[in-house]
Amino acid sequence: MPEVKFLGHSCVAINSGDHKLIIDPFLTDNPKAGAKSEDIDANWVLVTHGHGDHIGDAIAIAKKNNATIIANFEICNLVGGEGCKFHPLHIGGGFNFDFGRVKMTMALHGGGYGPDASRYTGPATGFLVYIDGKTIYHPGDTGLFYDMNLIGEMNEIDLAFLPIGDNFTMGIDDAVKAVEFLRPKKVVPMHFDTFDIIKADPKEFASKVTGCDVVILAPGESINL
Repeated sequence: MPEVKFLGHSCVAINSGDHKLIIDPFLTDNPKAGAKSEDIDANWVLVTHGHGDHIGDAIAIAKKNNATIIANFEICNLVGGEGCKFHPLHIGGGFNFDFGRVKMTMALHGGGYGPDASRYTGPATGFLVYIDGKTIYHPGDTGLFYDMNLIGEMNEIDLAFLPIGDNFTMGIDDAVKAVEFLRPKKVVPMHFDTFDIIKADPKEFASKVTGCDVVILAPGESINL
């Protein structure tokens, strides 16, 4: 039974026995982070895209833990140059790891590394993580797209994380439609309130969702699947 912990913004940790995964570990510069980068214990670091509030501490965590970074081909070239172990995927592709399977999905967003995001890091992506018989969907930063309907049709999603902060990603109403498309058993809102520009009310999101349990997690809180 995996434990899934929300660490603020879009950072999610998935722990199952000896398998410890972390997605988009933006911690050091996150004013509302639920953990410190130096305290993270991970075997695998998944990165959805190259923006600083997602790749975050990925390189530091991977080096400290001798962990493998899973990301698109372009980001893997970047982190490989920094001395990290990596496994490249690309959109539509998946791979079986010792903990389970990861499939990379599309996302409607940009990607770029550095203070001005000028270093090309390929397209933004999302992940389907299959672990211990459970399916977890982390879309990264994205707008609403109709192929979420296909993702929901082809997968029985136990837990989905969805951005609700608007401005750079889906807002609340589009995230509600995404729930309708994806048909997850549970959904956790993310990518809101970290900064003023993405303030949103998760309770409003919860009030508009039907047919799915909305779990609002504060940074550092977890859910068991």
